Amino acid sequence: MKIDNLRVVYRTDDTETVAVDDFSLDVKKGELVSIVGPSGCGKTTILRCIAGLLQPTSGKITIGDKECTAPGSDRGMVFQDFALFPWRTVKQNVEFGMEIAGVPKEEREERAMRYIKAVGLEKFADSRIHELSGGMKQRVGIARALVMHPAVILMDEPFGALDAQTRNIMQEQLTKIIQHSARTIMFVTHSVDEALYLSDRVVILTKRPSTIYKIIDVPWDRPRDRADPEFTALRKKILEYLEMQNVMED
Repeated sequence: MKIDNLRVVYRTDDTETVAVDDFSLDVKKGELVSIVGPSGCGKTTILRCIAGLLQPTSGKITIGDKECTAPGSDRGMVFQDFALFPWRTVKQNVEFGMEIAGVPKEEREERAMRYIKAVGLEKFADSRIHELSGGMKQRVGIARALVMHPAVILMDEPFGALDAQTRNIMQEQLTKIIQHSARTIMFVTHSVDEALYLSDRVVILTKRPSTIYKIIDVPWDRPRDRADPEFTALRKKILEYLEMQNVMED
C-alpha cells in the first residue's frame, strides 16, 4: 500500500481546518504499522481515507495498482465500538460481508467457521452478541474483517474500550493471527505499549495539521517481552517524542 502526499482539509462556511498535510507512507505486504500521535491529530482521518469513507482534499492512496477512492473488498475495517448486528449470531455476523458479496452458502459457512476458530470462538458460533464479553465481541469483529480476505485491515483503536487484562489477551490473540496470515494491518492506537508490542513500525504524528514526525522500526520478533529493558527504553523514547509534540502545541 502506498500513500502519497495525503492532505485533508475540513471546511465550513467561515473556517478551514487542515487535519492532515503532506502524509506519505509505503506499507509492505504483511506489515503491521501502528499510528500514534497527540489526541485529535488526525489518526482516524487517515484510516478513513484509506478505507474510502472520506475523500482526501488531495493526494493518492493505492493498493497494488488500484487507487482507493471508495470502500472496497480489498480493505477490512475493525472499529472500536464493535459495530456488530445484535440480532445475528456470531457466525451470522462473520458471514455478513460474504452474503453481500454473493459467496455461495457452503463456502460462506466454511470460511466463517475457519476464522471463528482462528479467533478462539468456535464454542460460541451460535451465540447472540449480547451473550458475549467485550473481548469476545472484538474477536468477532476481527474474524469478520479477516474472512473477506482483504489486502489491508484497518484497525481503529480496536481494544481501547477493553479492560487492561482483556486488552493484553486481545493483543496476544492478534499476534497469533499475524503470525499465521500475510495480512497488512494499519493500527491506530493511543497506547505506545500496544504499538510496540504489536507493530513492525510505529509512525509518530505531529500535532494538527498532522504529518509524520518520526518512524520507528521495531527490531524484535514476536512474541515480545514488555519487561525487557530494551522494550522499556524504546517505549520511553517514543513517549518523549509525543511529549515534545504536546509541548510544541502548548
